[in-house]
Amino acid sequence: STLLPYTTLFRSMPAGVKMYSGVFAVSPEAAAEIVGRLVRGEPVSVEQAEVRDIDEEAFRHDRVQSRWYGELRVPGVRGYVQHVKCGGKEAEPLAQQEIAAGIAEDMEDGVLYLVGTGTTPKAVLAELGLAGSLLGIDAVLDRGLLAADLDARALASLLDAHPVVKLVVTVTGGQGFLFGRGNQQLSAAVLARIGLDDIIIVATRNKLDELAGRPLLVDTGDRALDHRLAGLRTVVTGYRRQVLYRVAAADDPA
Repeated sequence: STLLPYTTLFRSMPAGVKMYSGVFAVSPEAAAEIVGRLVRGEPVSVEQAEVRDIDEEAFRHDRVQSRWYGELRVPGVRGYVQHVKCGGKEAEPLAQQEIAAGIAEDMEDGVLYLVGTGTTPKAVLAELGLAGSLLGIDAVLDRGLLAADLDARALASLLDAHPVVKLVVTVTGGQGFLFGRGNQQLSAAVLARIGLDDIIIVATRNKLDELAGRPLLVDTGDRALDHRLAGLRTVVTGYRRQVLYRVAAADDPA
């Protein structure tokens, strides 16, 4: 391993919450752990990581893709620095359609369904013949679109009116974040009102394989809630197909 002076490495270790770039620590605690290793004189390897962000022009045409801006040197500490967000592979649309078909079939009358961000949850809306917001949280009731692109306050109001609720959510490809990146509308206060058994995690096998065994991560801003969400969780990976996969709090990813 190559050991750099920590004053040099500090300039290459951002700690924000950008979804696409691979140059951010997964949490403040993870960043502190890396700094602690450097201060203690422990060897920390260094690697190049991509700086990416959403392509705004493509998004204006309803395409979600990232744009490469360059590379930075970052600590190569597995589990503590997030990976570059990966896009889907060619087989993704079919896999997403299979997932969506099963979810749509199981939808219950009178139950409010919150459909999260990303192409896999939005495949559920497409299966129902509904148009929602790709990067927003949409609400479905009795197979109809009740509201679209909801923020945390609007979600809380909906939960007041509809206490029986299920949440369909996916993970960020390559990184594995379940909550806390790209879906901050799902605040800790909102998530605390949804039962663990009512959170439907959907992800293609491609997305899970990209994680190479790393856990799904949660970073809601509420440490107690993060650890309550952690553990072995069911992930829907196809039509009537499920796997058990580990979920971990971002402050304890190892």
